[in-house]
Amino acid sequence: MSQVLRVALPIPLRKTFDYLPPQGQVLRGLQPGARLLVPFGCHSRVGYLSEIVDASELNPVRLKPITAVLDEESLLGTADAQLLNWAASYYHHPLGEVMACAFPRLLRQGRKAELLPESHLTITEAGKSLSPATLKRATRQAWLLEQLQKSTSGFSAADLGVLSPFWNRTARDLIRKGLAELTVKPDSATSPASPRLIPATFPFPLNNAQRQAIQAVEASLDRYSTFLLEGVTGSGKTEVYLRLSQAVLERDKQVMVLLPEISLTPQLEQRFRERFAAPIAVFHSRLTETERLSAWLRIQHGETAILLGTRSAVFIPMKRPGLIIIDEEHDASFKQQEGFRFSARDVAIKKAQYLGIPVVMGSATPSLESLANIARGRYRSLTLPDRAGGAAQPPFRLLDIRNQRLKEGLSPHLISKIESTLEHAEQVLLFLNRRGFAPTLICHGCGWVAQCPRCDARLVIHLRDQRLRCHYCAHEQALPSGCPKCSATDLRPLGLGTERLEQALVDLFPDTRVVRIDRDSTNRVGSLGRTLEQVHSGDVGILLGTQMLAKGHHFPRVTLVGILDVDAMLFATDFRAGERTSQLIVQVAGRAGRAERPGTVVLQTRHPDHPLLRTLIEQGYPGFATAALAERRLAALPPISHMAVWRAEALDDDAPLRFLTDLRNIAAELALGKVLLLGPAPAPMLRQAGRYRYQLAFQSTERKHLHALIDDLEHRIPRLGLAKKVRWSVDIDPIDCY
Repeated sequence: MSQVLRVALPIPLRKTFDYLPPQGQVLRGLQPGARLLVPFGCHSRVGYLSEIVDASELNPVRLKPITAVLDEESLLGTADAQLLNWAASYYHHPLGEVMACAFPRLLRQGRKAELLPESHLTITEAGKSLSPATLKRATRQAWLLEQLQKSTSGFSAADLGVLSPFWNRTARDLIRKGLAELTVKPDSATSPASPRLIPATFPFPLNNAQRQAIQAVEASLDRYSTFLLEGVTGSGKTEVYLRLSQAVLERDKQVMVLLPEISLTPQLEQRFRERFAAPIAVFHSRLTETERLSAWLRIQHGETAILLGTRSAVFIPMKRPGLIIIDEEHDASFKQQEGFRFSARDVAIKKAQYLGIPVVMGSATPSLESLANIARGRYRSLTLPDRAGGAAQPPFRLLDIRNQRLKEGLSPHLISKIESTLEHAEQVLLFLNRRGFAPTLICHGCGWVAQCPRCDARLVIHLRDQRLRCHYCAHEQALPSGCPKCSATDLRPLGLGTERLEQALVDLFPDTRVVRIDRDSTNRVGSLGRTLEQVHSGDVGILLGTQMLAKGHHFPRVTLVGILDVDAMLFATDFRAGERTSQLIVQVAGRAGRAERPGTVVLQTRHPDHPLLRTLIEQGYPGFATAALAERRLAALPPISHMAVWRAEALDDDAPLRFLTDLRNIAAELALGKVLLLGPAPAPMLRQAGRYRYQLAFQSTERKHLHALIDDLEHRIPRLGLAKKVRWSVDIDPIDCY
């Protein structure tokens, strides 16, 4: 037996499988990460080459030959394969499932790794003869038709992105009317990348802090280094990203920019397209599978210079890697919360280390983990202490609402401030981190409360849709007209959601346009972009929303920010609640007072003397972070120590608890005092989606002791009889005890 191919399959087994090459073939030059079609059971599966060995531990007679080699040359580089092996080991997840995460779905299904010709939007004969003025009721269509009439060859998707970030729907409307069509240029799939045109002048001058930050990173562009760019909101972090990207593109290298939310992609994409006439790709879950495949391959082939992507984009291989940027590095969205539970931020840092390139993490409110790494000397600190353009930081005002009569959560003083702001033709932003109309429906007659039948949670009222919905398992049902328990018709909503607040604002300010931005109002493709366009045009007076508004948006006309329900965030049970609350308050407050317009931030609270609020207002986020790190040190909590959570769930209440109890008993014998065991205990929400959930926490000051214990336990789990009766998972560096 001359060759044995060790193949990782995307199945929940922590092992690889041995195969032989196709009969009569000797495979040469095959690299780890290459896709292989292999027989598995009664079917064929796409697997990934882990390594080639000289012999197998199994009887050679039992080995089957692979069906086909899908990639003669691996689509992954050496550093990419190293990264995936590290991730599988660090996060204790099956290698096959980890490797599958590096590929878009069509490649996971066995599609050939071939770039398809790029479509161009071109004008039809009917479009050439139609005057744009006839589309006066569809201004965007009229504008795009006018641009097409001026063009001789049409526009690619990248070209359209430069013209407008919201072009998709408009183009579809023109195609539907027969005024435009999609055509394919025969050579577009093999044409070289567009020239990287870097403007000689920049629209925004740099201040000294920005200049020093850029110089520090540029001096390290040829080697690995991790930088934390801590800049107050509005300090010009995006401009630093753009200037650094310029330096990388001038070296003919690629830039990867990771974002926490899809909602931030259009705005940042517009900034990059306005600055660079270089090929730019976006990668996130709302793209079609064909679009994701195209973006992936263009980055992997080196045809795209800049990648803007969310969490999953971190695994895309770069042909000419030059720089990784992580915007809003503190954001919890970078952590995958199910399946392969990886942190895109931490994986990106490891990726940069393998590639030998710098990584820049930016935030106005850095995570305590990153600040601790600054103190340990692992990261280099860069600071932007002032707002760009000389704009002042908005002052905070704590508004004590005890004993005040509120109008749907709004105090008389805040209503007065809103009125005054609108009279000056300025905009108001109100933040309420609870979507829906109200979080509870109760019967005034008997006290019945609408509960989710599958979770230990109440159903949320969505009045506009006349539905009750669970925000945990997606169960929904019609809004009842009477109490199902006593048949009374006096059903009342308790609590406040964005939908209810929107209705109240429309009643209070009938002459002012109010828009709501949350997951319910922006679930259609392009809806968020259209709403933001209306806000920037000045048509909107009051902007209301959830944490979707807190990240990265620039609203130059907003001068008043109201945070309505601070108290709900202050008393969560998670030890990270204070950190998240502070970050959210600072991020939301940063939307006020950009450019030359001064701003004000009003926090409504029934606890004006709460230590967290006082520290945050008097000392800012740096003061809070210093105090929070001191508390974590006293309690030996992350980032001072390292943590993992072993979770188990089942349809009955008994099995997961007994499984984790057995696991704890084994762990107690192996830990030898080096790892602290906490639990097992019920999850904060015991029953979710019909399953009972328990968790067992591991904590250690030494990471190696923690991982050694988990490795040992994973090998012993098959001997536990209950292991087959529960779903279990390990969460390394958990950010949520949900």
